[in-house]
Amino acid sequence: MTSDPAPLDPAVKVDLWRQRFFEAQAAAEEFILGVHGDEGVSAWIQANSRITADLLQSQRPAGESATVHFMTRLQRQLLLYDSAVTSEPQPSGTVLRNAECGILRYRRQAASAGVKLTFASPCPYCQELNTAIAARYVESDVTVSCEQSGDGCTWRAESRHVPGDGATGSPDRGGTVD
Repeated sequence: MTSDPAPLDPAVKVDLWRQRFFEAQAAAEEFILGVHGDEGVSAWIQANSRITADLLQSQRPAGESATVHFMTRLQRQLLLYDSAVTSEPQPSGTVLRNAECGILRYRRQAASAGVKLTFASPCPYCQELNTAIAARYVESDVTVSCEQSGDGCTWRAESRHVPGDGATGSPDRGGTVD
């Protein structure tokens, strides 16, 4: 007769969730790219952005702007992989600086362990997906953009209406997202 296994250490659980998510993502990428090519990946990004934007809308805390909610989600996503992320409020919005992307580090470790990676880099996919989510979700006067820099990136959520310029905007814009 077998005994019940011991509960997993919380750190082990986190590592297992990362691994399972990574495996599912890699399998989906390989399948879509293999069966449908680049057009399939673009269609997948559009479907994923629609589904995610709808989900974010239903989960947004009362009183929080969609922009702050989106940037908080993005920051937390990067922190899941122990990225070096900081959030900086700006007069026109928020800047997330990802000095060292944990997703890149995790993928490099997986590749060195023999895992076949579908994309040479996850950055173009991540940028296209998250800007598509933002385009569907954040306030219409906000632009979300990303700049790649070495092993990291900088995300900006900027309103065309800077507080103090006479235009009205969300009181949450420019706040920190951590």
